[in-house]
Amino acid sequence: MALNGFMELRLERCGLNGLNELVHLSRKTFKDAFEKDNDPEDFKAYMEVAFDREKLKGELSSKDSYFFFAYVDDVLAGYFKLNQNQNQTDVKLPQSMELERIYVSEPYQGKKIGEWLLTKAKQITAEGKKTFLWLGVWEKNAKAIAFYQRHGFVKFGTHPYYIGKDEQTDWLMRFDLINYNAL
Repeated sequence: MALNGFMELRLERCGLNGLNELVHLSRKTFKDAFEKDNDPEDFKAYMEVAFDREKLKGELSSKDSYFFFAYVDDVLAGYFKLNQNQNQTDVKLPQSMELERIYVSEPYQGKKIGEWLLTKAKQITAEGKKTFLWLGVWEKNAKAIAFYQRHGFVKFGTHPYYIGKDEQTDWLMRFDLINYNAL
């Protein structure tokens, strides 16, 4: 798909053969997004656990977690992760799917790739016969909250999220797929 008439976008499911790229991209995008807002020791501890190679390998091998890579002109530019059933971090309802991660590399931000990825996540969730897609977003991430609200997500609760020993609060937001017609 071409976006803005100049970029070719492609979505590809990530398998075990993409583990090295997933580890690198996950660490890089999370660090770019949140390192400056967190205690260095807590942040380092979180990074070592959340993006551990063996942990990500296990998540890739799970039948209820899915990673998708976004390519712009054949360059890896972002990714998202969906969880269903018991792999969801909070809600765990059979009719729901969790968007656990969605990140775009800094050089590709501001080009509507995040919007494209979110649309793809909604489509995959709808194809899976789920009734809603939900996510957790840090309460201090006003830019992301506004993005999700623009795309039809509404807050329905909160849950704790730990960066190392630092307890933070995530807003739980959902998008209802009833009568959703993907583009």
